Amino acid sequence: MGFIAFLILGLIAGAIAKLILPGRQGGGWLITLVLGVIGAFLGGWIGSLLFGGGLADFFSIRTWLLAILGSVIVLLVYGALTGRSRRRV
Repeated sequence: MGFIAFLILGLIAGAIAKLILPGRQGGGWLITLVLGVIGAFLGGWIGSLLFGGGLADFFSIRTWLLAILGSVIVLLVYGALTGRSRRRV
């Protein structure tokens, strides 16, 4: 998969992950892109460990499910880290 395709995959996977998770997540499209790409890497790594294959083809359902799963995990960690760092007065 090419670099541009991977960025598009990360952006869409991050946006879908934001829709899946309840509540309000901070960050705009740039944060969504970065977290989605990190999530796609994580999903590919998890897929290679569990199933013996990571992110192979852009139009594969396995690629999309792994990228979305990784993005959900990354968004949960991001929400936990940014939620704890805010001080309430």
